[in-house]
Amino acid sequence: MTLLTAQQITRFYDLYNAIDVPFTKEVIQAIGLVPKQIFLKYLGFQLPCLVYSSSMIGAKIIVNVKNEPFMQMRNGGSIVSLRFCITPPDKTEPLSFFVNSKIAGYSPYGDNDELNFVTLSFTQKPPDDLISTLGQLLDVDSNAKRRREDRIVMNPDSLRRLEISEKDAIVNIQGIPRKCIVRDLSFSGARLIVTGIGKFLLDKEAVLLLEFEESRRRVEIKGKIVRCDLVEGHKDLAALAVQFDEASIPLDYKIHINDALTSGRPLHGETPVGGEI
Repeated sequence: MTLLTAQQITRFYDLYNAIDVPFTKEVIQAIGLVPKQIFLKYLGFQLPCLVYSSSMIGAKIIVNVKNEPFMQMRNGGSIVSLRFCITPPDKTEPLSFFVNSKIAGYSPYGDNDELNFVTLSFTQKPPDDLISTLGQLLDVDSNAKRRREDRIVMNPDSLRRLEISEKDAIVNIQGIPRKCIVRDLSFSGARLIVTGIGKFLLDKEAVLLLEFEESRRRVEIKGKIVRCDLVEGHKDLAALAVQFDEASIPLDYKIHINDALTSGRPLHGETPVGGEI
């Protein structure tokens, strides 16, 4: 994720302030949330909690109702502060901030009589750090739909922006790993060059493996080969178009594609993955 200007932060708040972001394992990893450093502050108490989801105007958390501070919160007043703690991808030290809130409601968490869902309503606009964090996630989701077919052609500039060291990668086709050259990437698919006879690879399941340099994270993107062509002058090579399974595209991959598409001069065309190779 990238640093934002004040204008971009204002735009994110205006566009996305009421949209709830579920704090899944993937989201927690992407934003660098430090779960053990999250708590509710009430008077002199600090109550550990889990963030279930958050928007820019409120949050849903899970707390232990058997905890004495929680009982005092319910009986003595509803104004609290929610402490967030995140470690941005470009930082080594965690960043923490408080969001002033009031308890808008609570209800049992499943069948566990010791836990409650607590709904918080923020009493003022949250810190820019929260708006930036949630806004970038929501912008990735928006662009993944709006710009799903925009291609990023692999060249030294785009590789740098994507944080990929080289065009060479691995694609597993029907469970068999093959070295490949990535020609371009998009939110929805990829174009690859592999050794083999294309007609025997068409309609096969494929998993593209990519490693991002800065985070050292390896992502696996599932898809299907929707088109195969010969590479002119190379009878032993095939040019493949892979259509990704949208439901299983990793968030980390989407973030890198979004950053590359929105970080300067165009890097892409707009031909669908199943189109011209």
